Amino acid sequence: MTHPAQPIASHFINGEYVEDTNGTPIPVIYAATGEQIATVYAATPEIVDRALSTAKEAQKAWAKMTGTERGRILRRAADIMRERNHELSVLETYDTGKPLQETLIADATSGADALEYFGGLAGSLTGEHIPMGEDWVYTVREALGLCVGIGAWNYPTQIACWKGAPALACGNSMVFKPSETTPLCALKVAEILHEAGAPAGIYNVIQGMGEVGGALVTDPRVDKVSLTGSVPTGKKVYAAAAEGMKHVTMELGGKSPLIIFDDADIDNAVGGAINGNFYSSGQVCSNGTRVFVQKGIKEKFLARLAERTGNAILGDPQDEATSFGPMVSENQMNIVLGYIEKGKEEGARLICGGKRADMDGYFIEPTVFADVTDDMTIAREEIFGPVMSVLDFDTEEEVIARANDTEFGLSAGVFTNDFSRAHRVIGQLEAGSCFINSYNDAPVEAPFGGVKASGVGRENSKEAIKHFSQVKSVYVRMGDVEAAF
Repeated sequence: MTHPAQPIASHFINGEYVEDTNGTPIPVIYAATGEQIATVYAATPEIVDRALSTAKEAQKAWAKMTGTERGRILRRAADIMRERNHELSVLETYDTGKPLQETLIADATSGADALEYFGGLAGSLTGEHIPMGEDWVYTVREALGLCVGIGAWNYPTQIACWKGAPALACGNSMVFKPSETTPLCALKVAEILHEAGAPAGIYNVIQGMGEVGGALVTDPRVDKVSLTGSVPTGKKVYAAAAEGMKHVTMELGGKSPLIIFDDADIDNAVGGAINGNFYSSGQVCSNGTRVFVQKGIKEKFLARLAERTGNAILGDPQDEATSFGPMVSENQMNIVLGYIEKGKEEGARLICGGKRADMDGYFIEPTVFADVTDDMTIAREEIFGPVMSVLDFDTEEEVIARANDTEFGLSAGVFTNDFSRAHRVIGQLEAGSCFINSYNDAPVEAPFGGVKASGVGRENSKEAIKHFSQVKSVYVRMGDVEAAF
């Protein structure tokens, strides 16, 4: 009997499911048990070509519709997604291993929020009139054309919508390639958009590894590439897109600082550190994995953190009582275990966790290291797993300098009851998405994205509209033209 996670077919192109078993088989492994639950096939060159040519062709008529008409379809898709939240969350849990307790409130719901928000904005995308005496200039906001989205494995439904919703609102079409580790959820997004009335070919999903991504990024028919992934992948994709002078958005990794001053509310700060390190088992790009704690409260903070981390419930992710799931894959688990060993070797003090959990699947215990110094590997490199590094600091000036001493700049957080200090410190941190007395909130209304090596461009909010559209300006002369001869 086929597993309920097995999709109808590997790809969704031109409004229908499409299978081509000539592509490389991609096994879908359930991270909670290690067993194969589905198979999809990587896109062959023919499938890639069909997706791109279909999307290119469909885009023109879609862009000619009014923004209000496009928005209505996106808002209808949001409603369908909310109605099906439970089944979509179960699928997300099979796809990623994240606990159902989490996917029910953070994944399809977040995707639906994006569809609703950009659906609501679509009718408001206008240009401006610029008076020049008796002459005038008007601007028109136009679609870019065909956009490629390349997803990461940590938020497959959300990323498919975070990229698709603004792209479609602006009148573009999209070919989306999910991560080969989590190929299932994006197909449902495509199916729902089509059911909501998106014309065939407007939102297509094809599977594959780096080779398929490379074919999409370098194709001359593509006008824009939006990638969520690691910094090394981002550098490659950015360079390839530049060859064709394509627009890009790059949402890459981080090693973000979370700064806790000694006047902070300890329980709120511990809660922020838990959300910024152990949500999604630590597989979040914006995580605050360098937790700087002012020396006055260090031991109190560590004691409370260890106590609350002990409350994590590791178990079957489909059981809503489970609050902490496995790593997405065996490979990711081994990478994280390697970092934990480095932390021990380099002399960090292990507070809790530190090993693979004694159960089926790719579970690692939530792990906290204290007495971490700035030069340790676990404080320099993005781990992408449940490993928190706690560092000590004395003064505000010192912690700002140390927090900024990284190639990354995705997020940053500050916990303090001194609001002047909160804004002053955040104002000096080199990061794109920041938090005060909170961590990792990502409402669609707020821009999300990084500085430095953490990326270019912004997702969500009105900012995303700028990244999925371009401005045409038209000068209108009302009188005679003067010329030299």
